[in-house]
Formats: sequence, C-alpha cells, structure tokens
Amino acid sequence: MFNDPHLSPLSVGEAIAPAAMPRPLRVGMIGIGTVGAGTWRVLRRNQGLIAGRAGRGIEIVAVAARNLARAAKVLDGAEGVELTDDPLRVATHPGVDVVVEAAGGTGPARDWVLTAIAHGKHVVTANKALLAVHGNEIFAAAQRRGVAVAYEGAVAVSIPIIKALREGLTANRIEWVAGIINGTTNFILTQMRDEGLDFDTALAQAQALGYAEADPSFDVDGVDAAHKATLLAANAFGMPVRFEHAHVEGIRKLQATDVACAETLGFRIKLLGMARRVPADSDGRGEAPQAVELRVHPALVPARHLLAQVDGSMNAVLVKGDACGVTMYYGAGAGSEPTASAVVADLVDVARLAADGNAAHRVPSLAFHPHAQRDRAVLPMGEVRTRHYLRVPVAAGCADAVDQVAGHLALAGIGVQSLQLHTVPAADGAAEPATAADAAIDHVLVLTHTAADAQVQAALERLRDVPGLCVQAPVRLRVEMLE
Repeated sequence: MFNDPHLSPLSVGEAIAPAAMPRPLRVGMIGIGTVGAGTWRVLRRNQGLIAGRAGRGIEIVAVAARNLARAAKVLDGAEGVELTDDPLRVATHPGVDVVVEAAGGTGPARDWVLTAIAHGKHVVTANKALLAVHGNEIFAAAQRRGVAVAYEGAVAVSIPIIKALREGLTANRIEWVAGIINGTTNFILTQMRDEGLDFDTALAQAQALGYAEADPSFDVDGVDAAHKATLLAANAFGMPVRFEHAHVEGIRKLQATDVACAETLGFRIKLLGMARRVPADSDGRGEAPQAVELRVHPALVPARHLLAQVDGSMNAVLVKGDACGVTMYYGAGAGSEPTASAVVADLVDVARLAADGNAAHRVPSLAFHPHAQRDRAVLPMGEVRTRHYLRVPVAAGCADAVDQVAGHLALAGIGVQSLQLHTVPAADGAAEPATAADAAIDHVLVLTHTAADAQVQAALERLRDVPGLCVQAPVRLRVEMLE
C-alpha cells in the first residue's frame, strides 16, 4: 500500500527479512478526522519501523468517512484503499482483520464495534466515552468471539498507562491511581494560576487556541476525565467498568480567589481523576471484595509535588503499587499524532497475536481475565475521607472570625491542621484592594485533617448559617497529598 522512495531498507530491521514476513495486518478504519488522519500519517511515515517491531506490515485497506472528498485528500492518492460512506461495510468487510473506530460518540459507534466483533474482527479505538458507557458489553462480546479490543489511546493518549497497568505493573497490588487526564482543564488552570485569569477568560483563551471545543462541557464539567478514570479503575482493581457510579465535578465554578489562596498555602489546584482501593475489613490478602473510590474533582496538590508541575495541556498519571511504590507517567494528553501513536501501538499488539488466536494467550482487555474480575462497590462520595481546604469569607475586621470558625469545626469533630486570616491583596501593586467589595471581605483559610466528605459539607452548611459570620457562601476543595 505504501511506497515511499525515501524509506531506508534498514528501517525494517536486519533481523527480519521482508520476504520472511507473514502477510500484512489488514486494517479497516471508520472515521478519518483528527485521530484517523493522524493514524494514517504515522503508519505511512514509519511503516518500516512499525513492520520491524510488529513482525509484519500493517496496511489500511478500507476507510469509511462521511466526506469522501476530504478522505481522499487525506489519503493523497494512495492505491489499494477502498473508500465508502457506510461504516458497516468496513465493520463487515471480508478483507479486514481489525477495525479502527476513529469516529467517536457512543451511539452508532457502539453498533459498528459490536458488528465488527460479531464478524470476528479485532477492534482498536481511542473512544473513551464509548468504553466508559458500553465497555462491559463490548468486552464481553469480544471475549465470547475470541477477538481483542485495544484502547490505549482512550486514556491520556501518548502515555502508555493502560499497558503499564495491564503489563508493566502486573505483579503489583495497585493501591491507587491519580492523574491529570484532561488537557483542556489543565491548560485553563495553568492560565488561571500564572496569568491571574478568572475561569471564563481562561476558557475563552483555551477555545481561541483550539484546546477547548465551542461546547466545552465534557471537559470543564469533568465528564471526559471521569470516562478515563473509570477505565483506569477497572484495569487497576480488576472490576467492571462503573462510570455511572463515579463522582464527577468539574472546574466551572472554580474562583480565581481560590487559585491564589491555594498558592499562598503552598498548593496548586488540579482537576484530578482518582481511583483508590478502600481498605477492607479482612485479612488484607485481597481475597474479599473491596469497595473503591472513583471520583473526579478539583483538588489542592502540594506545590512541591511532581504532579503540581504538570502545566499547560500536558497529562500525567501516578500509580501506587505495593511492590513498585509510586510511579509516574507523563506526556501529551491530546493531539492528532500523540493519539495516533497509541492507536498504532495497539495495532502492533494485534499484529503480534499468537497465530492460533487463543484468547487465553492475550493480555486481557481489563488487565484481569474475566473469571478473576470482581464486582467491587464504588464508595459513596459522602463516605470518602480526604483532607480539605476551606475558605470562609467574613466581614473585614471581624475580630473573632478565626475563633468562631475554629470553634464550629471543633464542634463538628473536624481536626484543623492550619487556620489563618487572609486579606485579598491589592491589584497590580496598588495601595488598595482590587475592588470595594474585596476591601469589605477577609477570608478565613483552613486546612483540615482527614475527614469524611459529608461531615465537612454539613459543617460548612452550619457555618454559613451562623448569624453575622459569613458574608458569602464558604468554599470547600479537597486536598490530595499523593504520598
């Protein structure tokens, strides 16, 4: 399919003579937008290297696209590629071994993928929404049919975190996974911190630069990160996909004041995807089903921590294993070719599958073989225990505000690590605060010890109702030390 006169014969590798290679892996692709076009370019540019690593060539032989003229332009006159506007033609194509679903969405994409599986084809996708919503059905269908579903590009694209959990860390009992897994929100938070912007201004900047969609809801409301955290949890803990039970909060309501106050306290705010094993009341050998935490929300991270240094649109994931300790994975979290890097890696894995096709010889889709999976409960957010950051806005000059806040938290049984009165600084070095409203408010800043989420929320509601104390609603963010 690919005839590149500039490709060095040595790029295939001396250990594998081209004549000794088996027939190429034949790929059908549904969608040739950002992900599909990137996959085409990477395969074309690095065909020799990829074949040398896979032990066989990888050829795209069929492409389904809504806009055939645009698809033909992307393919740039390549011969031997069948173009169609019918995705089901690719999913059922007798000359296709593996279908790359690169169209996105959770409706038609589900039907295309299940059809491909029913026709005995392996599937590669970077569609995290599809797998978070329909993953259990898709993985079960693939298991029954004896084909593979690969999805490295669905989580943190260029970072091979699924492979790390399924293969590199397979000896470990995973205790927790935490990550910055949405590049759009990380860019917005970086701009809010570095430029002092409010959320709306930072979002508009992200949209202007192409980091955020015109409708940014999936990103800024935490849904995209929750899709990815769900897949991480399933692979880390050997459980089914449980997106519907995830706790999801975004950054839409985050205030610039809290970004600045977090810096004052030695923290930075990141949107984190968290999956944590809840200690079981058992012998500790992991034989009894355990609950897990599955949550996405903004959180304060110590400024000195490596995760706090991940800025712009970059992603990073931490994994805590009992044998390996804490490991960190960093890389681009979005983009055409970073995603294509993961898609092609999945294609290489499919190309390497045992010739007998025995599913028992493959890495399981969710790290654990089906008989070893456990249906672990997701802990309700109210029962999750973390440290907390509280900001209680009080009237400027209120002499006993700190004592009142401390007293009410003590009555609620919430331990306090630090508590201080903070005044909004003047803007741009001026002698006065930025606005008259700022001048009328001080902020009691609190860092608590570990407490249940519902316990802290109830204490804040009581604080808000104390006569003459709060001039605005108190703010609460969770704190993750990631130790």
